[in-house]
Amino acid sequence: MTLGVKMISVRTSLVVALAALLATPAAGQYAYPAKGQSAATQRKDEAVCSSWATGQTGFDPAHPPVAVAAAPAPVTGSGARVRGAAVGATIGAVSGGDAGSGAIAGAVAGGVARRSANRRAARAQNAAAEQRLLASQAGFDQARAACLSGRGYTVR
Repeated sequence: MTLGVKMISVRTSLVVALAALLATPAAGQYAYPAKGQSAATQRKDEAVCSSWATGQTGFDPAHPPVAVAAAPAPVTGSGARVRGAAVGATIGAVSGGDAGSGAIAGAVAGGVARRSANRRAARAQNAAAEQRLLASQAGFDQARAACLSGRGYTVR
């Protein structure tokens, strides 16, 4: 298993763990029955408000969207190695060295640079997906709190 695949696996595990944490209905939200509602009424109201919030936001914390970790694009077949080889061969020839060795070094450097850029792009995509998930959860919590407040609960 390469380092890139291990990094993606760890990142995927973190995203799945975050989604599971957020999947608990109204994570971190408490509703106090300010008008003396019974426990049975509160359970019913919370279920109705959770359903309403899902309808309003399109987000269901019991079934959050699956965040798929972005996989870095393969370097094989990319122009990074070819360009690196050409630059390396040119430098090797101009400096009086071996153009073949320069081409090999340039190809390796081009491949490493491309993989590094791919990893950065994958991390940025994963961070954006996590932010969208957190924003969706926050919108759901806000809608649910509004519904419960309207039914006579104090929500924190």
